[in-house]
Amino acid sequence: MISDTHTDAPDVLEEPDETASQGAVKEFLAFSVGQEEYGVDIRFVQEIRSYERPTAMALAPADYKGVIQLRGVIVPVIDLRLRLGAALAPYNELTMVIVLRIGNHLMGAVVDRVSDVLMLHPHHLRPVPAVGADYATDFITALGSLDGRTISLLNIESLMLRNKNVNLTLQVHHN
Repeated sequence: MISDTHTDAPDVLEEPDETASQGAVKEFLAFSVGQEEYGVDIRFVQEIRSYERPTAMALAPADYKGVIQLRGVIVPVIDLRLRLGAALAPYNELTMVIVLRIGNHLMGAVVDRVSDVLMLHPHHLRPVPAVGADYATDFITALGSLDGRTISLLNIESLMLRNKNVNLTLQVHHN
């Protein structure tokens, strides 16, 4: 179980290896947005922080909450409640910001609750069902099924960078 307090991950994480063995166990950080449970490949997670109100940016899209400063780096913050179409809820002590490393960029994702790290074997993964449109498969790579839970596994790069008209990523500076 991941605590609700600020937790640091290693400063540098390896980029996810797209050529990894299909039979390998994969780790996912599980979190909730609204009533749904999602997972993101743990290799993208830089750290998990308690929610703090970001500095707003004028004329930004509704799901772009602003920026936070993280050890001298300005990090854009996206509210996944809004990005995923979940009902609005008040921010509370369980609300967290997952800081993600996507390429050379850091981005924050606001979630309702972080639950745990899941180890998923290939037999836990199910394909995303076709629903007449490819919208879900743009950002959901598979469905994880474990202990009676169904977790939508996100293509976090696609989801976080999906608004191509607005460049919200900032270069990560290495000191």
